[in-house]
Amino acid sequence: MNRAALLILADGRFPAGGHAHSGGAEPAVTAGRIKDAGTLEEFCRGRLHTTGLVAAALAAAAAAGHDPVALDRAADARTPVAALRNTARKLGRQMMRAARATWPSAELDALAAARPRGAHQPVVLGVAARSAGLEPGDAAYAAVYETVSGPATATVRLLSLDPFDATAVLARLAPELDHVAAAATAAARRVPADGIDALPAASAPLLDISAQSHATRPARLFAS
Repeated sequence: MNRAALLILADGRFPAGGHAHSGGAEPAVTAGRIKDAGTLEEFCRGRLHTTGLVAAALAAAAAAGHDPVALDRAADARTPVAALRNTARKLGRQMMRAARATWPSAELDALAAARPRGAHQPVVLGVAARSAGLEPGDAAYAAVYETVSGPATATVRLLSLDPFDATAVLARLAPELDHVAAAATAAARRVPADGIDALPAASAPLLDISAQSHATRPARLFAS
């Protein structure tokens, strides 16, 4: 198993396009819901246990070898807002480009051909992890870490938050990342017996509403 590949996949410098997105942090800052390290932690915790859990389960299922096109349809069904679907596919296209250059595989090629306009990013992440020789649990960890690290990094720029404080938030959330990654991986293991409906469908309505509103703003620092 090439565990070092997990470090590459989860590295914020991996050219998958995430640096242009705040994971909902920018509209939350604009609305005053994120003001400091404490409110950033609350935001990240909520995101982790909802959209993070869903993304991690999709990534783990894709890494386990389940049909990525079916998983992509499941991701669509779990993403009710057009702005977030568009963002997920845009990030999926960029992730696909980076993954095919880094870990070329027939599975990545097949998904790219089936979804030329981009598959949802967690599904691509899972297929990339599989192509890199990683396990479903590794894909889940990459997904949950991205769920909280993106908003934390964006908030440093948006609020001039001390980077040490932002990193401390991630450290305090580490036990919950373990829990969510394990739950997502367990859900992915149930897919052969129970079908894709075994995957979680947790929702975050305020994130959905904020994302749709943010997409129409004329001036913004982040794409989402």
